[in-house]
Amino acid sequence: MLANYLIGLREGLEASLVVSILATFLVKSGHRDRLKLVWIGVGAAVAVAVAGWALLQFITSLTARSFTTQETIGGVMSIVAVGFVTWMIFWMRKASRSIAKELRDRMGQALEIGSQAVVLLAFLAVFREGIETAFIVYASAATATTATPFIGVLLGLASAVVLGFAIYRGAVKINLAVFFKWTGALLILVAAGIFAYGFHDLQEANILPGLHTLAFDISHVIAPDSWYGVLLKGIFNFNPAPTVIESIAWLAYLVPVLVLYFRPVKSPTPPPSAVPAEPRTEAA
Repeated sequence: MLANYLIGLREGLEASLVVSILATFLVKSGHRDRLKLVWIGVGAAVAVAVAGWALLQFITSLTARSFTTQETIGGVMSIVAVGFVTWMIFWMRKASRSIAKELRDRMGQALEIGSQAVVLLAFLAVFREGIETAFIVYASAATATTATPFIGVLLGLASAVVLGFAIYRGAVKINLAVFFKWTGALLILVAAGIFAYGFHDLQEANILPGLHTLAFDISHVIAPDSWYGVLLKGIFNFNPAPTVIESIAWLAYLVPVLVLYFRPVKSPTPPPSAVPAEPRTEAA
């Protein structure tokens, strides 16, 4: 539940901030009557994300009778989901500094085009977060046997909506740069566990070898059925007895991605024409 709560909170807050930027622009520019168009676009984006998640679940249920096929699809989908989510984390890291201005500019252009453009802009702005949430929740809850992961993401989304509305009204002020930086780092840890488990699924499907070749076994220290073992498994997909391939996959993803993530973001270099010329000094 905790991992999915974090996913729902982060992705939901990103979507809430996007909607608040668009709504604030419309209100301040005297187009309050167009707010309903934003909500239509948001509703459509949420519906498509839910449909995408339901489709993944449906495909999984169709293959439930074949263990090999189920593990193959589960492994492939986990790896694809991690790739998609990683791209979105880095996109948000890069775009966070200019996203507000870009959204306002695009909304201004959409207003000039017409109602359909406003709906489409709102849809696309929220769709990114919605489909990312659907993919990572599907992958992180692939081994769940209860509705706990689904409850976790719903609670996270509900918290994000409340927090986003409070920020919009000015009742709450948080350092969003710090929030997104560290929740992004936690999501990378979650994604690393999903990535490793995807390779484990492919081993169980006999696509990759080494299912019984363990890198280490600390089950006697962190028992899988202990409360802390269950907690680590639920949040980070931690396996106290991983295979060699599983461990290599975890390290191969986590180390370079974290290094790149915490690398300082370079500010864009101004064009040569924008750089002031050196003052001339007249010869004596």
